[in-house]
Amino acid sequence: MPITVIELLAAYESGQLSPAEYLTQKLTETRADTRNCWIESISDEQLNGFLNNLKGKTIKELPLYGIPFAIKDNIDLAGLPTTAGCKAYTYEPDSSAYVVQALINAGAVPLGKTNLDQFATGLVGTRSPWGAVKNSFNDEYISGGSSSGSAVTVATGQVCFSLGTDTAGSGRVPAAFNNILGMKATKGMVSCTGLVPACKTLDCITIFAHTTDDLNLLLDIAGEYDETDCYARPNVASNDASAYQPENALKGRKIGVPAPEQLAFFGNKSAEALFNASLDKLREQGVELTEIDFDPFAQAALLLYEGPWVAERYAAIESFFEEDSSRCLPVIETIIGGAAGKTAVDAFKAIYQLQAYKVQCDAILSTVDAVVIPTAGTIYTIDEVNADPIKLNSNVGYYTNFMNLLDYTAIALPAGIQTSGLPFGITLFGPAWSDRKLLSFGGSWQQSLGLPLGATNTLLPKLLPAATIQEGWVELAVCGAHLEGLPLNFQLQERGARLVKTTQTSANYKLYALAGGPPFRPGLIRSEGEGSAIDVEVWTLPQTELGSFLQGIPQPLGLGKVELADGRWVTSFICEGYAIETAEDITHHGGWRNYMQAKS
Repeated sequence: MPITVIELLAAYESGQLSPAEYLTQKLTETRADTRNCWIESISDEQLNGFLNNLKGKTIKELPLYGIPFAIKDNIDLAGLPTTAGCKAYTYEPDSSAYVVQALINAGAVPLGKTNLDQFATGLVGTRSPWGAVKNSFNDEYISGGSSSGSAVTVATGQVCFSLGTDTAGSGRVPAAFNNILGMKATKGMVSCTGLVPACKTLDCITIFAHTTDDLNLLLDIAGEYDETDCYARPNVASNDASAYQPENALKGRKIGVPAPEQLAFFGNKSAEALFNASLDKLREQGVELTEIDFDPFAQAALLLYEGPWVAERYAAIESFFEEDSSRCLPVIETIIGGAAGKTAVDAFKAIYQLQAYKVQCDAILSTVDAVVIPTAGTIYTIDEVNADPIKLNSNVGYYTNFMNLLDYTAIALPAGIQTSGLPFGITLFGPAWSDRKLLSFGGSWQQSLGLPLGATNTLLPKLLPAATIQEGWVELAVCGAHLEGLPLNFQLQERGARLVKTTQTSANYKLYALAGGPPFRPGLIRSEGEGSAIDVEVWTLPQTELGSFLQGIPQPLGLGKVELADGRWVTSFICEGYAIETAEDITHHGGWRNYMQAKS
């Protein structure tokens, strides 16, 4: 039975399966679940209603036609109560959350509401009156929280995807502990209308799935802009679904990694070994790893619970908490009660400190394409967490708590199985609106590992063929100052250009450092039989923008055709031959980035 979105759609389209038989079986599985994943499932009557909505429709009309999904129970679904993991808090929503309705409108079918750490406060999955959600690999271990149930329903194949939330890591830690993917998109990209807030200024609704192909499709639908959400932000053109290009996406990329002494595995040697193996795997894919100072990120993370942001959790349920705080679980009462005594002065001081950290962290991020970290340094048994709930929860959040404070985006990826038989994961993160870039990196990474999906024996499917270039757009290869992150790249960005892939020319070119500057520029000259392969980036931009782009190119450069390593010819920068008489031959560096790095 298919468990990925793309494969299930194909099975429906071929007639191999019908939505009625597949969804009926999946609903039966939810009711037979023994891991405390679900708080409530939909009824047979509700399922029939969703099936009726599919009648007479096609996959072209409904891109998520008949796809089952789960919803964390702090997100509203009309027809089922919302509990936020607290029985006394339960209410009946009049309508579904904005993102839930967008998914349903696209044909997806919600099978129910999933268990969570109460009021989305925790990273362990044990803080619920419905019981601790058990890890999909070993019942004795935590599943990760607070989106525990949502992650395990995907890992066990009960649904194809699920919604979680992430304020401090809840959309990433459960992914790592259950061998699936967790996408924490840019803050505000996915609407939070219909979400019981934890920290309203930081909350993100997140997506768990098995593949980056699935996540790219789901994010396109879930990321519909909601003008009624005061914290929503519309996506940017360079970050739409067509920017997802995972084939060889990691080759030639520069990725930051914390200094060894700044990594924490809390005594877990197997997790440490798997992280080091992950770094080796990245190098094998052509990644240049560069050591960064992780301290400002870690210091920013401490502000989330040790600073005044805990008062935001208090504000979210203020009247409920003040009426009778004992209705919360003791550990939740302790955490939220910690807001007492926090003042506006404390808040402003923390905001100033956070901004100082952000300046430092942004400067570090500007030097790399992304940063790789463990998603969590270790994993604990349910009994261990229950014995020391706050300290061990803090350990689990060592690599996650800073992300929303600093306005970064992240994807959690499977990275192997520990000697204990439990999963380990890594996270790639970058600045806001780098979602599709990280998805591309994640797709390339996942294919290189080839792990089975979740806790099932299902094999990882191959990536979908790369998207074709849209009509009215043109490919443009760049090799110098227009490369991503370099001084003239803004000329592409301001014209709505999108990075397609990093690749090389055929082995028929020479590269020269031209006289003049700044900005310093190279010249690319075809030299059959005497040249080498030169690193380039292929971008796509609207044909209507090509003329203005060309007008800004100074002599001796121009646009012409260049042969890529795959044999295709694309529009590219070329150089007039006279210019190389006073230029330095830098072909042996293999590319402009390598030359600039060697020069510096």
